[in-house]
Amino acid sequence: MDKVAYLQKQQDIQNAYEARCKRCGSCCGALGQDPCARLKSDEQGKFYCSDYSNRIGLQFTVTGKKFHCVPIRDLGHNLPFQDCAYFKHG
Repeated sequence: MDKVAYLQKQQDIQNAYEARCKRCGSCCGALGQDPCARLKSDEQGKFYCSDYSNRIGLQFTVTGKKFHCVPIRDLGHNLPFQDCAYFKHG
């Protein structure tokens, strides 16, 4: 497989993985009392990150607590929310 085909395959895998998201907001704290400050919801009640492309790394909750956002893929099956589409299809 050449480099271009390899990179395309990796992008396709990443896109398929991202497509599993139901936008429930669980992984960003929507079900708790102190979610990520970047977590927003749309008119249909679906959640999204207001700065998704820069989400990885140091972030803050709405009350100012620091945490490190990591790709959900890095969490594997250790997700605390059993309804997550990533957990069910991991």
